[in-house]
Amino acid sequence: MQRGRFVTFEGVDGTGKTTQSRLLGQNLEAEGIKVLILREPGGTAISEKIRDILLDASQNNMTAETEVLLFEAARAQIVREVIRPALDRGTWVICDRFMDSTVAYQGYGRGLGLELIDQLNDFAVGGTKPDLTVLLQLPPESRAERLERRHELEAADRLDGESEDFRSEVDRGFRALAAREPERFSCIETQGTKEETAGLVLELVRRVLL
Repeated sequence: MQRGRFVTFEGVDGTGKTTQSRLLGQNLEAEGIKVLILREPGGTAISEKIRDILLDASQNNMTAETEVLLFEAARAQIVREVIRPALDRGTWVICDRFMDSTVAYQGYGRGLGLELIDQLNDFAVGGTKPDLTVLLQLPPESRAERLERRHELEAADRLDGESEDFRSEVDRGFRALAAREPERFSCIETQGTKEETAGLVLELVRRVLL
């Protein structure tokens, strides 16, 4: 049986990762491909409980060290319980965030050591890495507008409360990752409609993975 493909979506909050993950899954299923859509942190009973802690806005005294270890714990669980078995069955896995978010958010955003985070990521994923990472990008003003609209519908979580300076550092981290691994990363601007962006993503996936 042919191994499934592993696609991740990355980017600063407000770039449309969740929407594009869902639309890519729908488009691939329409072509007869079996797809599993996941999010990080989350995707298992254990990982979802960790997610609740990480995003709880009342946990405003969480240290950067605690934060990164919780993310890696949730990741280690979903890789072994869900992602790796699905890929072995030939299922395509699409994940909203993965290991690169930890480099961007905790490495660049929090200022933790990049070498340490690379080691923690390697330990957590155990060699299960994306075949393709789609980095969605938006100008800061557009991101802010999307986040404002989102917060009109749902309460802000702990990470939503970070400053624009923090998000700029995170964005810088993602761009640095894309430059470091151009064979895995592809950058897509999400300025048009969600359907237009979904078309660009599907065209990319067909070209690279099909």
